[in-house]
Amino acid sequence: MSDLVTWVEVGGLAAGAGGLGYAKYRAPRVYWSLVGLPLTWGRFTWTYRNTMEVCGLTVQPSGFRAFVKRNLARSEVRPMPPKVRRVRSTSTGLRVTLRLPAGLEPADIAASSERLRHAWGVRSVAVAETKPGYVELRMTGYDVLARVKMPRTARPRDLVVPVALREDGTVFERDYRKVPMALTLGANGSGKSMYQRNLIKGLAQLPVGLIGIDCKRGVEQGRYAPRLSALVTSPEDAGRLIDALIAEMEERFDLLALYGVSDLWELPDQVRPVPLIVLIDEIAELFFVTSKKDEPARDRTVMQLVRLGQMARAIGIYLEVCGQRFGSDLGRGATALRAQLTGRVVHRVNDKQTAEMGLGDIAPDAVFAVTAIAPDRPGVAVAGDTSGGWSRIRTPETTPDEAAATCREFAHLTPDLPFLAPFRPVGQITVPPMPTVPPLVRQSAGE
Repeated sequence: MSDLVTWVEVGGLAAGAGGLGYAKYRAPRVYWSLVGLPLTWGRFTWTYRNTMEVCGLTVQPSGFRAFVKRNLARSEVRPMPPKVRRVRSTSTGLRVTLRLPAGLEPADIAASSERLRHAWGVRSVAVAETKPGYVELRMTGYDVLARVKMPRTARPRDLVVPVALREDGTVFERDYRKVPMALTLGANGSGKSMYQRNLIKGLAQLPVGLIGIDCKRGVEQGRYAPRLSALVTSPEDAGRLIDALIAEMEERFDLLALYGVSDLWELPDQVRPVPLIVLIDEIAELFFVTSKKDEPARDRTVMQLVRLGQMARAIGIYLEVCGQRFGSDLGRGATALRAQLTGRVVHRVNDKQTAEMGLGDIAPDAVFAVTAIAPDRPGVAVAGDTSGGWSRIRTPETTPDEAAATCREFAHLTPDLPFLAPFRPVGQITVPPMPTVPPLVRQSAGE
């Protein structure tokens, strides 16, 4: 009987170990909650002070504190690390709130994030300033970007669209009220189109007007036609569409002046125009010309885009520019337009210069992170803004059919805008079926 009990215990332990091993790779959230979280929390608690001293994140105590320690407490006077105010667990890692002593700043903690990551055995450590004197260490226990799964609460609202997941487990959102204009860069196969599909899928569910500029004959945006208020597929039509947007911008500014306000959202609801999102699939196609006689039209189109980038935020027209490469080598006005695009998302690129074009002017530290993106991880990107902060993100896998189905489902939200009537898509672009191979030919091929 005792042998049977022993074998049952051994079998139970083996099953438990096998289950944890399976969960580590197939259900990392479960493994983190059962194993990783207790181990990391304990390692952090027992090694916190020594780790901070080794990393140089301590300061000498004040003279009074040193006097009390030396003469009253009869203990050794040691440098002071940031004080731990709060530790809480999440489904992906740990959140630790620190109170910084005088002499330390958030940049000091951020500079040592890689050393802290190795010391505590976590996947990543991100540092965020929550309020003056306080920072939050956002530790991730496992590779969140390996299998991206958006939280159920991440849904489009107002002008905020959740499009990706950050490496610290939080949701990366495209907020057009805070970041009205944005630039997305990436090489072929980097996941740039998937990012755009997630964005369009979220925007389609909001009461906004979507305007597509796809100079690759509409092969990318043509399937979203049921939800688009306008779609142009050539540089010539794009120039006319942008001129129409400039005219609409001037009319909306007249409306703001009539009501004595300076922003679209200050207008009464009954007279407020619908927000417009301009989606440019490949910006380089608007710059390239085949002959010198086409240069004046190209320069006019680019300058009109620059005007939209400079002033259109106030009247609810937002630019979403995508491309493989964006720099002064495209032509006149490229640098001026890029300067108006506040938000930056850069996927894997073919050369370092492209990464510097996207992030070098706002977050130089992020350039190396872009060049380190592996080719076998499409959808991984680095997102930055003019505040100098940046983070790694990855968009969930979304097929073109899923995005197109969402556009058809919410086609009733497409606003009727008379000034866009000449550019309204007549229908969805469909791909003709592949011709069937005759049986005789198939038999010959098999032989």
